[in-house]
Formats: sequence, structure tokens, C-alpha cells
Amino acid sequence: MTGPPDVASVEVDQDAAGSRLDVFLAGQIGQVSRSSVQALIGSGKVLLNGVPARASTRLRPRDVVEFPSTGPAVTAPPSPENIPLSVIYEDTDLLVIEKPPGMVVHPSPGHSSGTLVNALLARYPDIGTEGGQRPGIVHRLDKDTSGLILVGRNALSTQYLQDQLREHKVLKEYTLLCCGVLQPPTGRIEGPIGRDPRNPLRMGIASSGRAAVTSYETLAVRDNRSLVLARLHTGRTHQIRVHFSSVGHAIAGDSIYGRCEVPGLHRQFLHASRLALTFSDGRQMEWSSRLPDDLRLTLDRLQFDQ
Repeated sequence: MTGPPDVASVEVDQDAAGSRLDVFLAGQIGQVSRSSVQALIGSGKVLLNGVPARASTRLRPRDVVEFPSTGPAVTAPPSPENIPLSVIYEDTDLLVIEKPPGMVVHPSPGHSSGTLVNALLARYPDIGTEGGQRPGIVHRLDKDTSGLILVGRNALSTQYLQDQLREHKVLKEYTLLCCGVLQPPTGRIEGPIGRDPRNPLRMGIASSGRAAVTSYETLAVRDNRSLVLARLHTGRTHQIRVHFSSVGHAIAGDSIYGRCEVPGLHRQFLHASRLALTFSDGRQMEWSSRLPDDLRLTLDRLQFDQ
């Protein structure tokens, strides 16, 4: 959060895109009613990309919201919370965490506590020296996606990880279950991904979007459902979910990008199962994560040979 002494400035990220301006602002300001936030917006003191906007305006990625930092308290930095963490690897620069389904990665409107960041700050207080709402976070997993996520423990390592991800030098593989039988059974899905103009909460294939590439390998097929290993070659929001839906093979349990219902499955069947990284000193490391119990139980019900 930046800006002149009396003005706070916040850039909208992908997670907050699609939110109403008043809802987003209420998440940035301390204990204050929504009607007070709407009154503040109505006064013209809240600027969206430099100009006043309506409370109902839907936000887009990279929009900049400016509002008075005096008066109602600006949201404090995230607080440490004693939340269990599954740590796969740690050293002085890097953490590899196994995120459970249902956990949001960092605070955002509607999710001010209970996030991975809150848990990290309790166990690794040094991460908090970076400041901001997302200390150490270099990439994200959707709330209902489980699996491996990288975290930087200091500013230098965080920047290194961000650079490696931007240059597509981090191997990221996911295990998923989708409807139908992929043809060919091993291949690539390519299609630019951007915000869906009809629904700001969704992404979609769009000519004006950013290039995105996903490769895949079918591991097993049972009753017109496929267990698949997918590798991200780019890192767009909801990339795997959008790509598989775009070729007619929606991920099981995904309530946004398709109808592929599986009895007893209560989230999307998507798990970040493998990461590999080259350290700045040239060392190469790799981590893997087995499917969590709920997804293994789903495969058992469908009689997949695991």
C-alpha cells in the first residue's frame, strides 16, 4: 500500500478482480460499515485510476484505488495466527509448503484472516519484515486447490523466485481428474487467457489475453473420466481449469468452468503435485506431494487403480 502521507494507494490483483469497489475498499479499511465506505466513495475522495467512480464499479486487474488514509484506519498488516502448516522443505531462504484445500493464500477482500500468510507469520516471524499483505508469496494456488507452493523467506530470495517463475524456470506439475477421454492422450493446450467480459469473476480464452501453454499426459481412464498429469509452461490465473474446460474436458468438481460432477467430491480435483527449482548456487531440487485423502477416496470410489 503506497501513496502520499494522507492517501493510500492499492493495486487490484487477480484475486480481487471482479469485486465491487465498495466491497474491495471495505476490505482495505479497518472497522467501518459498508454504508460509511459507500459515503466515502460518494464524496469523490476515492479515486479509481485517478478519477472518482461509483461504489458498484467492478474492478479489473491492475486497477489502482486511492483513498484517504486518515479517518478510518487502513487495514493493518496481516496478523500471525497459530494455524497448522505442513512444511515440506525449509532453509534460510526458501519454504515449500503443502497447502490444504480450503485455505486462501493471502489476505484479500472477504478473507482477512485464516490465510497461509497468517500461518506463515506465526511460524516464521522474519517473513513479516517484508511488509505488505503478501510477504514471501511468489505464486498462488486457488482456495480449493491443494498441494505445493513456494515461499520466499527474505526480500532477496523472494525476488529470485519471482524472476525464476517469470522466466518459466520453475517446474510446476498438477494431478487432475477430468471428464472425457483426451485425444491425443498426451499433448499440449495453447490459448491466450484473459478476463471473461461477461463475468469478471471468470477467466477465459480471449484473443486479447496473455499467451498460455499447458502440456499434459493421461495416466489412467475409467468410465469416461481421465486421471491426468498437467505441466504449466506459463502461470496465468486459473490456467489449467480454463484450458481443460476450453477443450471440452472440465476438471471434476469445478463449479465455475464446467459441469463434471463426481459423487462425494466437494471441490475441484486439482492438486499441485510436483515442483522443481534451480537454486541461485546451481543446486537443483525437486519436491513431490501425494494426493490428499479426499482425492484418493474419490479415485477409490471410481475404481481407479492407484
